[in-house]
Amino acid sequence: MFLRLAQQHQQFVQDLVMNLQALTTILERRGYTASCYTCGEQMSASFMVSLKEKHLIRFLVSDYGITWMELWDDRELMKLEGAEAINQLQELANLVKYSTTVQLRN
Repeated sequence: MFLRLAQQHQQFVQDLVMNLQALTTILERRGYTASCYTCGEQMSASFMVSLKEKHLIRFLVSDYGITWMELWDDRELMKLEGAEAINQLQELANLVKYSTTVQLRN
């Protein structure tokens, strides 16, 4: 049972990393400064996007956890982990999908 759960978790992380890479490409095409760095055969990633001057989103995913951080002028506005972080990422993806400008609620 535990081996199966470990494999499912690894697949989940790989899927999440692939989606972060796709989101990065879309954001770049829309004129945002975005990056997604991976390491460990896509078992971890660091995603960042600058929504406007001094407003930065950082999303980290690895085997050890998932974190969403929203920063303004290098100060942390919000930090979410796990399912909450993924929900916030989904909100960002929905905004990108359904609008031409990205503005998050604070």
